[in-house]
Amino acid sequence: MELAARLARAAGDLVRSGRPDRVLVSATKSSATDVVTEMDVAAEALLRSLLAEHRPDDAILGEEGEFHPGSSGLTWVLDPIDGTVNYLYGIPAYAVSVAVVAGGPDPATWTAVAGAVHAVPDGRTWTAGRGLGAYLDGNRLRVNDARPLAESLVGTGFGYTRQRRTEQARLVAEVLPLVRDIRRIGAASLDLCAIATGGLDLYYERGLKPWDLAAGGLVAQEAGAVVTGLHGAPAGEQMTVAGPAASVLELTRLLEQNGAASGA
Repeated sequence: MELAARLARAAGDLVRSGRPDRVLVSATKSSATDVVTEMDVAAEALLRSLLAEHRPDDAILGEEGEFHPGSSGLTWVLDPIDGTVNYLYGIPAYAVSVAVVAGGPDPATWTAVAGAVHAVPDGRTWTAGRGLGAYLDGNRLRVNDARPLAESLVGTGFGYTRQRRTEQARLVAEVLPLVRDIRRIGAASLDLCAIATGGLDLYYERGLKPWDLAAGGLVAQEAGAVVTGLHGAPAGEQMTVAGPAASVLELTRLLEQNGAASGA
């Protein structure tokens, strides 16, 4: 947990100090709106170099680089800038996410061991260790008590392809009238950490990659949240739902009734 935090802060220092006045897109992935900047690549390179120094036998799964196998049974899961579009536009909601898991690199079978999420613009750092609790800058965290959907502030996010966004727009139109309100922060790791701090009551999103979920998911769980998928499946790319148990049960039923895990 301490190493994850040090790594996340080191990459955060690079991202913070190296951000130019105007950030340019260096590449795209799934669509023209799914962007990569030079800093995404540089921050991941720094994380990989630090891991080679401190944990040379561990595997590495990062958003921007190839999977690096290891021999220890542990895998580091890296998102050098979660919320790249926010970073691109100068919106102060992006983070470095670092987790270490046992049994990786498949989120369906791994067990998260420790993680850290470092909010780059303001320097806050969330940490968690399995069985050790979740913390924000050293202060122990606890999720909000369960409350009805009508009184719940719900976070979500949207994908990058037109087909996925069309389906997600249909779904949010079903959810919005039944909850207190919807928030779209633009960085899944920060959404999950907001569950842990009580800044959100519930969160759901389809399309999360392993690096989106690994650290923030453990922070939420160690703060007392349930982090799950739909129809008994674990949290993952098909769907991730997080929050206090009773509220999650109510939201998952609503999402299942509206076919949230089907389609694009």
